[in-house]
Amino acid sequence: MVPFRLLDDWEGHLYCYLTTVGRVTGRPHTIEIWFVAADGHLWLLTEPDGRADWVRNLQRQPQVTVKVGENTVPALAGVVDVPPDAPVRRALAVRYGHADDDLAAWAGAALVVRVTPTV
Repeated sequence: MVPFRLLDDWEGHLYCYLTTVGRVTGRPHTIEIWFVAADGHLWLLTEPDGRADWVRNLQRQPQVTVKVGENTVPALAGVVDVPPDAPVRRALAVRYGHADDDLAAWAGAALVVRVTPTV
C-alpha cells in the first residue's frame, strides 16, 4: 500500500522523481516523470521499446526511491504487463493530455512501470 504521506495531495504534483541505481556505474540516476497513484502503487509510462536507461536500470536492480512533493520513500519498481485499455493507462492519458494532443494512443502502447513503496 502506498504510504499515506505519498497520497496526500499527490494530484497537486505534476511529476514524481524516480531514482534508480545505474546498472553500469552503480551511481544514483534520477528522472522526473509523469505518474498517477492507484491501487496502492505509483504508475509510470514510458516508450514501448524499454530502452530508456532508467527502465534498464530498474530491470537490473528493482530497489529504487520515489519522491512525490517533499516525501521520498524506498520502493520496488518493475515493468508490468497490463492491457491497452487498463484504467492506469487511461488515467495518465487524461491527466496529462491537453486539448491539442491526444495521449490515448501513446498510453495504450506505452511500457507500464509499477512502483510499490516498501515502507
